[in-house]
Amino acid sequence: MTPIHSADRLREAGLPDLSPVLAERGHPVLFVTVSGAHLYGFPSRDSDVDLRGVHLLPLADIIGLREGDETQTRMWNRDGLDLDLVTHDLLKFARLMLRRNGYVLEQLLSPLVVHTTDVHARLIDLAPGVITRHHAHHYRGFARTQWELFEKTGELKPLLYTFRVLLTGIHLMHTGSVEAHLPTLLDTGIPAPSYVRELIQDKALAEHSLAEDLDAKRLRADVEALHTVLDQAQEASPLPDEATAYDALHDLVVRTRVTA
Repeated sequence: MTPIHSADRLREAGLPDLSPVLAERGHPVLFVTVSGAHLYGFPSRDSDVDLRGVHLLPLADIIGLREGDETQTRMWNRDGLDLDLVTHDLLKFARLMLRRNGYVLEQLLSPLVVHTTDVHARLIDLAPGVITRHHAHHYRGFARTQWELFEKTGELKPLLYTFRVLLTGIHLMHTGSVEAHLPTLLDTGIPAPSYVRELIQDKALAEHSLAEDLDAKRLRADVEALHTVLDQAQEASPLPDEATAYDALHDLVVRTRVTA
């Protein structure tokens, strides 16, 4: 599961070396990866870059009166590229991992790695121990939210998100492996509509491209069919009902904090 830390992977996704953006962080950064459309395989020419990761608050900011920021955000433009950086403190991120949150697992396991450490590698090793069959709920709910957004806006982005999260959830229930890249998911044998590849090409032209000349009834039927596949995959999934990595994550958070 270890992601490849390589400038080549970023270049393949159409991105420059992003490591300099971390120079101004106030706390140690344990990892930063690229999420969003670049990870999902349908970026547009004008897409911003979603950077996600984990920072480490000093012990005094945890046990003292002056509490540190569990979540730190920054949005800015660098050399014409819009960047959106969000990091969580290690403790918060570990808790999110245990809450059947597929989104944070996708960030953790993203192959588009900007910065990594030994703690990042250890979190990756522990990821299988937090994956359960109940992660299907996350993807089911996310798909419904994105579908509602598509119905309001008519944009390709939420429509592609709808297909992506459903396929990610189905693949996870079948294999126990997190795969967030939509073009790859279309090659896994899951019965996805053939026109999704064309939608990816259309969305590449602009971030807010509209879904034009699409049969609304067919779209709804195809999305509902994938919901049914996800329901069936969850029912038959060999994944456990409960996470097994709680103690190991606890030990990692404590050891990392006290030795920093």
